[in-house]
Amino acid sequence: MFKKILIANRGEIACRVIATARKMGIATVAVYSEADKEARHVRLADEAVLLGPAPSRESYLVADKIIEAAKQTGAEAIHPGYGFLSENEAFAERCEKEGIAFIGPKAHSIAAMGDKIASKKLASEAQVNTIPGYNDPIPSAEHAVEIAKGIGYPVMIKASAGGGGKGLRVAFNDKEALEGFTACQNEARNSFGDDRIFIEKFVEQPRHIEIQILGDSHGNVLYLNERECSIQRRHQKVIEEAPSPFISDATRKAMGEQAVALAKAVKYQSAGTVEFVVGKDQDFYFLEMNTRLQVEHPVTECITGLDLVEQMIRVAAGEKLDFTQADVKRDGWAMECRINAEDPFRNFLPSTGRLVRFTPPTETMWQADTAHKQGVRVDTGVFEGGEIPMHYDSMIAKLIVHGKDRNDAIAKMREALNGFVIRGINSNIPFQAALLAHPDFVSGNFNTGFIAQHYAMGFRAEDVPHDDPDFLVALAAFVRRKSRERATGISGQLPGYGVKVGKDYVVVSLDAAGQHKYTAVHVDEFVGETGYASVQVGEKRYKISSPSRLNDIVISGEVNGQPFTAQMERGSAKNPLALVVQHNGTKLETMVVSPRMAELHQLMPFKAPPDMSKYVLSPMPGLLVDVAVQVGQKVQAGERVAVIEAMKMENVLFAAADGIVSKVLASKGESLVVDQPIVEFEK
Repeated sequence: MFKKILIANRGEIACRVIATARKMGIATVAVYSEADKEARHVRLADEAVLLGPAPSRESYLVADKIIEAAKQTGAEAIHPGYGFLSENEAFAERCEKEGIAFIGPKAHSIAAMGDKIASKKLASEAQVNTIPGYNDPIPSAEHAVEIAKGIGYPVMIKASAGGGGKGLRVAFNDKEALEGFTACQNEARNSFGDDRIFIEKFVEQPRHIEIQILGDSHGNVLYLNERECSIQRRHQKVIEEAPSPFISDATRKAMGEQAVALAKAVKYQSAGTVEFVVGKDQDFYFLEMNTRLQVEHPVTECITGLDLVEQMIRVAAGEKLDFTQADVKRDGWAMECRINAEDPFRNFLPSTGRLVRFTPPTETMWQADTAHKQGVRVDTGVFEGGEIPMHYDSMIAKLIVHGKDRNDAIAKMREALNGFVIRGINSNIPFQAALLAHPDFVSGNFNTGFIAQHYAMGFRAEDVPHDDPDFLVALAAFVRRKSRERATGISGQLPGYGVKVGKDYVVVSLDAAGQHKYTAVHVDEFVGETGYASVQVGEKRYKISSPSRLNDIVISGEVNGQPFTAQMERGSAKNPLALVVQHNGTKLETMVVSPRMAELHQLMPFKAPPDMSKYVLSPMPGLLVDVAVQVGQKVQAGERVAVIEAMKMENVLFAAADGIVSKVLASKGESLVVDQPIVEFEK
């Protein structure tokens, strides 16, 4: 067994590998860019080596620097994680030549299966069902349009070296095919250094189901059940689960055996994933093979009880798999939510900056520990006070739960999301909460078009309907009443001027447009009990008990005998008197006041925000890579104005209305902040 390994990656996956290495008694070496010098994976590793500047092409993608770091520290093996160089055939081959074990498949397997064009050809030769398409690199956008018309729309345009949603577009007409080809080629060139593109038929209403396989150097290959990955937004997975609520045992077995046969054809060693697109009648087609560890591997670890990182390390060290196909378990139900640094209410634009608060829910399962089940696990590479840089992927954590069945897993996940505190940046937690509550998700009736179908106009606050909005009002009143009770105990109050608790309040639900809602409530204490109160809201009564302290952001307890977890904060950016309640993805900004104060509040004039319609504003922090207009230019609605790059994705800004450019306020190469004006139009 290795004594020391280097992890050629960053973020949560680097921390994940370190956890297993530590369990196995293996020393670890982290590598990092200048942007990551204070990162969590650097702190956790036994040693750390600086690779270079922040951009990945100057640090994490430079094979020479990583090989040199391994030699310099005496690391006998390199674990590539996922992304970066994990599926780079030349890097795996270089490791072998340098006498460093590559904790992943052999270079010939990566060459055969990691390349999406080559793997599709190989699958066809092995008589595996494949989707109709054009499997050779396409030289130009015009050629791509002709091929797309020949196959028949819709088509999927994919970068050969793509992954993680990068370099992938679906086109429904010639215009989309032309634009999609160019965008895919640019993204692939920037992210992977390989701009080869191919096209295949897009199967409508498909499910994305993948089979986890594991092979060793002794010819053994097993499949470790499937993962359901159909909940995707722009081809980026959002929620993954194992097993799938859709496929039958017969389909699972057939897919598993086909995945194993394909892996054996290339003498596959290590963990890998064979992805299938599955039709409504459970007919399945080979999509691609990922010759690396997947982001969503924890859900497989939960239901099988296997540590996949440990298995990869043991295989790379030449060990034989110590279990058979018959030993592979399928225990309970696991789900994973990807927690991303993005603003779901602003079209999921990246959100970078400092994590002012980062408090995940209490963990009862841990990385590299397969003994503890039926609980909550958090895989992350960040920490409170750390910086989320713009140069890398937007995922900051993975929230994993394991339940006895699917409904139990959903319930655990909703409670865990309620208790996940992130401040300083925006996250997609409200969106995850909405997905988990959607009736079609709960019933298992979904496909890869689920998010596009149900959130076609984007995600808005009203897309998170709370099943009992009066509970949020009652909880705000409960917390306000408890704070008033505490205030009565403060010493030194002047006689006749002491704090009075009161039982009648009005909860003002604040609205950004000034349409505030006023709800009268009545609060009674439970006699002789602290942390208890009964709140009357209209015809409803809420008996709330909570041991949480008044300064806790996460409030947990029981309401009418049922457990709950919510978040409560005093003060907001606009109102220091506000109480902000968050529960099940819904956020309510309130003020809890006396009836007289509520009367006066209703008389206050509303101050409308300034009109910014004549500006094109930066919707996120990022790098301004292009300004497509000049002063005096006439611009039509929908015309391209600027391009901003953040977290490896290009975001194009378009004009909202016709107009003439009066000023260009930012220049190419400038780092922008949220809502910074870029272009001003004449009014």
